[in-house]
Amino acid sequence: MKKSILATLCVFVAAGLALAVLATSCGPQGKGGASADLRALMSARNLSEADVSAALKTYTPTGGKDEFYLFASGGHGGNLIVIGVPSMRILKYVGVFTPEPWQGYGFDEETREIMREGSPPGLSLTWGDMHHPALSETNGDYDGEFIFVNDKANARIAVVSLRDFATKQIVMSDLIQGDHGGTFVTPNTEYVIETAQFPAPLGGGYAPLSDYDDKYRGAQIFWKFDRARGRLVPEESWAIELPPYMQDLADSGKLVSEGFIFCNSFNTERAHGGIQQGNPALESGASQNDMDYLHVFDLRKAEAVVRRGGTTTIAGMRVITLPTLIEEGLLHFVPEPKSPHGVDVAPNGNDICVAGKLDTHVTVYDFAKIKALIEQKRYDGVDAYGVPILPFREAIRGQVEIGLGPLHTQFDDRGFAYTSVFIESKVARWSLADLALLEKTAVHYNIGHLCAAEGDALHPKGKYLIAMDKWSIDRFNDVGPLLPQNFQLIDISGDQMQVLYDLPIPLGEPHYAQMIAADKIKTIDMYTPVGTNPVTGQPHANAVVQESDARIERRADGVHVYMTLIRSHLTPDVIEVRKGDRVHMHVTSLEQARDATHGFAIDKYNLNLSVEPGKTCDAVFVADRSGVFPFYCTEFCSALHLEMAGYLLVKP
Repeated sequence: MKKSILATLCVFVAAGLALAVLATSCGPQGKGGASADLRALMSARNLSEADVSAALKTYTPTGGKDEFYLFASGGHGGNLIVIGVPSMRILKYVGVFTPEPWQGYGFDEETREIMREGSPPGLSLTWGDMHHPALSETNGDYDGEFIFVNDKANARIAVVSLRDFATKQIVMSDLIQGDHGGTFVTPNTEYVIETAQFPAPLGGGYAPLSDYDDKYRGAQIFWKFDRARGRLVPEESWAIELPPYMQDLADSGKLVSEGFIFCNSFNTERAHGGIQQGNPALESGASQNDMDYLHVFDLRKAEAVVRRGGTTTIAGMRVITLPTLIEEGLLHFVPEPKSPHGVDVAPNGNDICVAGKLDTHVTVYDFAKIKALIEQKRYDGVDAYGVPILPFREAIRGQVEIGLGPLHTQFDDRGFAYTSVFIESKVARWSLADLALLEKTAVHYNIGHLCAAEGDALHPKGKYLIAMDKWSIDRFNDVGPLLPQNFQLIDISGDQMQVLYDLPIPLGEPHYAQMIAADKIKTIDMYTPVGTNPVTGQPHANAVVQESDARIERRADGVHVYMTLIRSHLTPDVIEVRKGDRVHMHVTSLEQARDATHGFAIDKYNLNLSVEPGKTCDAVFVADRSGVFPFYCTEFCSALHLEMAGYLLVKP
């Protein structure tokens, strides 16, 4: 039952909302009573009882902390967005594929090296199109230790540690050219899975589109993860060659289906555009067939093939070729409704949910049936490359009618599934047990992905769901023709879903997010001991652990400045060099107090470092202009913050 307005307003008072209004009129016998004042406030702001209820569910008093972290991709901003739920407060951007000045990311030598290692030889990439973050898992549940993100534009994978919310590694392979299908992890994070979207000659190189069928291929990379080191291990990683369909998102099996990988594909037509040559546009050419192929891949059998050397090396990566996949029985196809974009394994491990953008259903595949069909070799034929195709009707448990443009599915802790419906701009809730649609709620607008609290893990938490809406149109103040995306927080704990809050995201186009219980993440407050390299977690070779050791040394390779920072001065605070000198800054924060972060910037030298407590970082630049250049702390740190400064003197 709905609360009465008075009951709701009493809770409103208890929560502390509208405190300023109540302060002058809400004593024990306040004139007119609290309800009258709050009703007046509601009237003045045109708020309904439902609005007040939604506000109470998201309001987090000062000092209060959120129940969940939401990690959202930053799209072509190239960064990772960290949001608190239910407050929907943005807590941090984590620099990953793009230099981020506040964090000094891409400005110090430690993070420059990360970006260099994740770039092609001779090219320094400074942007990325981040799509699908994946939290590390233990036994199928998020463990809060790492998060992995992909760069669709440049086929890269990055590792972010959740101890300090900082990027530790970027890897790339020349095997593929783009990776919309990434990142996804196996239930114990043995592998991080990256799937190519655009077929191309494996390993690079040129082939005309007339050779598309023969020389263009897809691929799926299995990056081996060393949890103890917190690093992907390229030399222990490997890949599989796939037909030139456009492979898309993937998911790992769990429980009964653990050891299998499921991957969507579209464009079984093998269309490649060429409008001016008289071919159909890619969008129409790739939308002719009624069915595309769900890829079912046996990971454990593939590992055995890799161990016995049944691979071919392409661009430095071990690859199980397509003929070997077929010969060893590693890959099977099952038809799926046309143009699917998501494959999601339910918490029971047996139900595999696929939604086709150009269909109106979510199709629920039955893993037990799929496995039996594989064992019995019950095929409906093979595709053009010889991959066996399992019979569609015998592989599914059923379908549920969702609506126009279903995309992605998440799960809660009550046996419900939630699917985004792009064309209708709605979220659909349906029963996984009964395959029955229960309700839809409108969102604003054109929802792509959605994210429930741990909604793709073994044990979902329920309570909240985020609708990741592509358009916002009339939701926020006008900001010109380029509008933000809209994250809408939805309460899914009750009998009916309720939209609670809108959050504009003006940082590129976020694609996917994962939400984890806050108590699973254990961060550090500072780097210890003083002089820690934040990337390796080990003592930095150039650390200065006490101020008396700060110094300037001239060597054959340039001038080395060993600097310390502590409130509220930098030592040394005067640096004299000659024009043309190569200057090596080795900067250590001596602070060991939480949040006592310093920055270090030199005017007109494109340098800003973030030096958190205990951290040491290096920066190298050439003093190529003579003159006087102030340097200063860029992070407000004390009452004498403005006095925390010095001079770089570059002699002609």
